[in-house]
Amino acid sequence: MANLRTAMDAAFWDFNVASPQSLDGSAKLVPGDPAPPDGAVASRALRFQQLSFLRNGFPLGIIPSYSPTPRKELGSFSLQSLLLRPATANWWLGVVGQFRPKKLIDSIKAEISSVDEWELSALKDVAKHFLDKSLYSLGVCSQLSLSPSSSVLIGTEQLGEKERRRHKLMLFHKLPNHDITMEAAWPGLFLDHNGRYWDVPESISLDLLSLVSESGFRYRFGIHKNGGHPHTSDATNAEPPSALKPGLCAKAAFSYEKSKDFWRQKETKEDVIVKTEKGSFWRPSYDLRLREPHSAVSAIIGGICTAWLWNPEFPLAVEPREGGIFPVASAKRGPFSADLFGSVCYTFQHGNFRKKYGDLTRIDARLDISSASALAQRVFNVLSGSSGSSFPRPSSSPRVNLIFQQQGQSCSV
Repeated sequence: MANLRTAMDAAFWDFNVASPQSLDGSAKLVPGDPAPPDGAVASRALRFQQLSFLRNGFPLGIIPSYSPTPRKELGSFSLQSLLLRPATANWWLGVVGQFRPKKLIDSIKAEISSVDEWELSALKDVAKHFLDKSLYSLGVCSQLSLSPSSSVLIGTEQLGEKERRRHKLMLFHKLPNHDITMEAAWPGLFLDHNGRYWDVPESISLDLLSLVSESGFRYRFGIHKNGGHPHTSDATNAEPPSALKPGLCAKAAFSYEKSKDFWRQKETKEDVIVKTEKGSFWRPSYDLRLREPHSAVSAIIGGICTAWLWNPEFPLAVEPREGGIFPVASAKRGPFSADLFGSVCYTFQHGNFRKKYGDLTRIDARLDISSASALAQRVFNVLSGSSGSSFPRPSSSPRVNLIFQQQGQSCSV
């Protein structure tokens, strides 16, 4: 059911998708956009926490990583390491370093091939390549628990290929039946449905989210502000999404979700106790969410409305004139909009995911409708023979997601 809620979360600013374009390993999905085909929901564990665990399995704590960058000469291969990780009972700090060796190796090879005689000056020229700032990236993140129900997260990072440092501030507060989240980023990193990244100079959001009730009802309120003109390094003339342009908006959403099991094998105490010659051992599932074989169908339906409290006009086209560049066409978002969304998912799972091999087979098939109005408009255009807009909204097409999971089998020769 957690995957179904992405239909609601994607309309807000806090839907994180996994991304190699930042040291914390995540980016925000453009509000209202479906996730790109290769997009994946970001892990709840911060990248700093993941590295703290992974470093135990690598020599010297250096972890290889594949993270493409717009600058091809830097290469996609990088080495990451958690340099510092001090922690107390209610506070921790993580410092992550990243190094991209491809450009350094290519530069040294080119330098060596052009040297006729090895002298001190030649060695100095080779050493200068190690001082190239674009090879190195550094990120710092810290979280402080203010109380059992409140915490604050502060992070900053400087990527070698980027000129501007990225800052992030998050405040969490848990109420008995609600979660409050305040987040600010300078600049905020967003990902659109085409897989293009956008930097928003200023992104601030405040959200109130209810917990799912026993009936399946859930609601959410949020206020979001963008400042500055979004820009991307992936394309020069791309038009930024309207949701990322400067403005202040308020959003409200509700959803109702339900799940029905066709069959489910309940876990018992005897299932997690393994008896051997040395005695009995407790062996739970590797993932508590995958501990029970079952076949089920689940669905979610809801609605969302948006009101722009500050909605400035933004230029659609410009032309050079004497004295500068002036807009010749402009557009303005509608002051109010409302829409419906929904998802249906079928899940089949065999196995309990307790054994080392061959104890899990799972299939998920999900149909997402991000915007009922956009879908209805597209169907109407097809039936009436109207061409409509030459650039249909990405949310006008239903999306089908098929996920197959299979735990590896053991083999012997």
